[in-house]
Amino acid sequence: MHTMTQLPADKPAAYAELETSLRALLAGENDLVANAANLAALLFWSLPQLNWAGFYLVEPRRGDLLLGPFQGKPACVRIPIGRGVCGTAAARCETVIVPDVHAFPGHIACDSASNSEIVVPIVRDGELLGVLDLDSPVRSRFDDADARGLEALVCVFVGSLAP
Repeated sequence: MHTMTQLPADKPAAYAELETSLRALLAGENDLVANAANLAALLFWSLPQLNWAGFYLVEPRRGDLLLGPFQGKPACVRIPIGRGVCGTAAARCETVIVPDVHAFPGHIACDSASNSEIVVPIVRDGELLGVLDLDSPVRSRFDDADARGLEALVCVFVGSLAP
């Protein structure tokens, strides 16, 4: 069993520690839901100033994003690709950082306490599997160091999945 410790204040060092922890959590397991649940919990309980951490997964029959494993308050269940921050990151297949979600056109407010957001697409062999979504009550909580760190964690996550 993994135990969480205080992360370094330096973001790259903190994400390096999270990557080590994630590799240990996912070792020997290749199920998407189980690994997504552990990654969401690891992020929610390790990173400061979060009020939501979780996944929206592509629902192939409808072609939208369906709520997956998460930590935080109940969330929107379906998000059309191209709508809101999650749908925009999915449509672009690129990480989207939003310093102030209230200024983002078409933002979907699942929790009125959220003020900033980062969404990282999850892509395997050119196929969009979903997105990793983190929300914060603090404006401008996320930056490029968060993007790089979370993208590295998503790579570990994708590498853990069954083919």
